[in-house]
Amino acid sequence: MRSIVKKWQGIFAALIVVLACIGCSKVPSTTFNPWEVINVATEEKLFDIAFTGDPQHGYIVGGNATLLETNDGGETWHPLELAVDDPKSRFDSVSFAGKEGWIVGEPSVLLHTTDEGKSWSNLPLSAKLPGSPIMVTALGENEAEMVTDVGAIYKTTDGGLNWKAQVEAAVGVMRNLERSPDGKYIAVSAKGSFYSFWKPGMEAWEPHNRNSSRRLENMGFADNGQLWLLARGGQVQFSDPESPEEWLDVEYPELATSWGLLDLAYRTPEEIWIGGGSGNLLRSSDGGQTWEKDRDVEEVAANLYKIVFFSPDQGFIIGDHGVLLKYNPNAEVTSQSEAA
Repeated sequence: MRSIVKKWQGIFAALIVVLACIGCSKVPSTTFNPWEVINVATEEKLFDIAFTGDPQHGYIVGGNATLLETNDGGETWHPLELAVDDPKSRFDSVSFAGKEGWIVGEPSVLLHTTDEGKSWSNLPLSAKLPGSPIMVTALGENEAEMVTDVGAIYKTTDGGLNWKAQVEAAVGVMRNLERSPDGKYIAVSAKGSFYSFWKPGMEAWEPHNRNSSRRLENMGFADNGQLWLLARGGQVQFSDPESPEEWLDVEYPELATSWGLLDLAYRTPEEIWIGGGSGNLLRSSDGGQTWEKDRDVEEVAANLYKIVFFSPDQGFIIGDHGVLLKYNPNAEVTSQSEAA
């Protein structure tokens, strides 16, 4: 009897796998792949990417004080070494406003340049700083905003000599953090059980319960201020543009997938890209109503956890083990001409 039960359990499990594959196969493939794999000659984990006022000149930061520079728009990258107290420091964030740039990281790293990175100053941070800096945003000449891993926000207007607290009350250890162009922040808790919101003028973070029992993976802002969230099980949800406090129905871009969705970015107001585990990359050309899967990218053995577009024609995806994908704006034109 037990052997019969095990046999039927095996058959049932096989059917589930088949059904899952069928569910995945219903996601149409993109007609073109605009992403090319770029060799960055490192297997260190990469965390952030930024360009100076020159779209050809940019930097990538990562673990073990990794700093990579490009002078050709991201086609090639070469490593740089900076004099930091701990060579195992983790560079979490890089940001530029014209020639002025900033790098922050853990355990206590703050670097500043005013000449596009030809030289960097190592600025001291107070030992009383709550947490370690994990995000920096260059705002203009001598101005920048810095956030620590427990949610303390500081701003400088004198090139980093002094920092004024915008909010010091801790929000707790964060899983993900994103800033909108107008200075709002949204943070997902480390366990994905809730998220917190802050905007300039608020004295403390505003906590919110998650929308369902599914753990939150990531959240962020569209250019129009609309919120998006990714939750466990392949869920995507957008806030109601008419009622910002309300959320639209949950969407599943790829039913029955076992790969988590990790980041979302808008290339244009209507075109959205979502990256996930094991090279999973999805595209919507209608603001998230329908989705396609870029199956060519599945060959990239990496989790795609950060997508950045600096303009509709310039974008990058950062993945595990030093994987970097660069957006090719001519791919669709090339594909259409070949089809013709």
